[in-house]
Amino acid sequence: MINLTIAWIALPFFVGFVIYLLPKLDRYLALGMALVSGGYALQLFAEPSLKLQLLDHFGVTLTIDQLSGYFILTNALVTAAVILYCWDSGKTAFFYAQTIILHGSVNAAFVCTDFISLYVALEVISIAAFLLIAYPRSDRSIWVGLRYLFVSNVAMLFYLVGAVLAYKANHSFAFTSLSGAPPEALALIFLGLLVKGGIFVSGLWLPLTHSESQTPVSAMLSGIVVKAGVYPLVRCALLLDEIDPIIRLFGVGTALLGVFYAVFEKDTKRMLAFHTVSQLGFILAAPGVGGFYALTHGLVKSSLFLIVGVLPSRNLKELQQKPIDTSVWIALVMASFSISGFPLLSGFGAKVLTTKNLLPWQQIAMNVAALGTAISFAKFIFLPHERRKRQEDVQPGFWAATILLIGGLVLANVVYFEAYTVANVIKPLAIIGVGWLAYFLIFRGTVLKLPRLLEQFEHLIGVMSLMLILLFWMVFA
Repeated sequence: MINLTIAWIALPFFVGFVIYLLPKLDRYLALGMALVSGGYALQLFAEPSLKLQLLDHFGVTLTIDQLSGYFILTNALVTAAVILYCWDSGKTAFFYAQTIILHGSVNAAFVCTDFISLYVALEVISIAAFLLIAYPRSDRSIWVGLRYLFVSNVAMLFYLVGAVLAYKANHSFAFTSLSGAPPEALALIFLGLLVKGGIFVSGLWLPLTHSESQTPVSAMLSGIVVKAGVYPLVRCALLLDEIDPIIRLFGVGTALLGVFYAVFEKDTKRMLAFHTVSQLGFILAAPGVGGFYALTHGLVKSSLFLIVGVLPSRNLKELQQKPIDTSVWIALVMASFSISGFPLLSGFGAKVLTTKNLLPWQQIAMNVAALGTAISFAKFIFLPHERRKRQEDVQPGFWAATILLIGGLVLANVVYFEAYTVANVIKPLAIIGVGWLAYFLIFRGTVLKLPRLLEQFEHLIGVMSLMLILLFWMVFA
């Protein structure tokens, strides 16, 4: 198992470079690598956890267990869906090579349990993501990519200083070295991870980046890339009891902030981006079951980005006047039902499991976030639709990708089939019903446009300073 794990970590980077040498096989090699990762992830649910120590006396370790398995499986399925979506789109070997390098670096981040290995993985993720964001080579895409890269690098500078301080205190880079480390170490490390993961106000770089990227890149950013920053926060919460309340508090704040923006957003891709922020909050609000929620969110959010990419407009007001194809609408409704917590899709089980693992003080706030989710996705569910003979805007690989992701949402029900009790079914249905009613009575005709001041480049850096002050206060408290 040890040799298999090392080979699996290294293989995506080897395949990425081989794609440059054999460009005619780019799609097949990329898809094959995603399937290998999927097979490896499924194996983790049957195997005991594995811990690899890479360097003696420095705490540089890899941990592979079921928590890693959920995140790795999400990465595999989303990457495979994106490759299928792009199959006949004319993407170059460069695109597929960077996709697989991104896939490999995200996998590496999902097995790290030390700050120095994680730093390397996160930096490679930033470079690969930047190249994919800037792939169209337009002025707009290059600016959005550079903006993402700069914010990410500034955040990782804070993170690296924090990692050094933690090592200085305990002579170890392991996540557990936060115990007994000076407060500034924890604050600096968490600032870096909060920015990378798109958490709370530190994640306001995310809406513009995700909404302005090409559709398959948006699906990868929202489905898997941001989780590279979320995973270590979840792992730290599970390893250190004193950190768990801080993570849960950020989870609640993030869920409410994201859904507040999403409820009033009229642009489809920006709404999904804000809901990425919100749903990451659900993962952090209950770290013990965050892996399953991460899987569900990755599948549903990637499918939603791919689906809205084929709609005739990004403006919800225009879509309410322009019927969409019924088959696309059905896919959109199924994904929207899942993220809203409707039974028969894994979003239901994930929300029930998360709710059962919330602390009493989290319950009301997370129910409000769930209500906001139902209001937001009523915008999609109640769009007009009609049957069309031809679908001009649909990519040839769209249906293969969509079936893979939504099929995953159906099959993932087996993870927590115990959720299907009368009491568990009634509560989500009631929240969804109230959300739909609120949408028709209040929010459907609302034209409120929230300011985008905090999303501006210079303010993103300023927000990091404010978050650092907040983190210092929380750690000292």
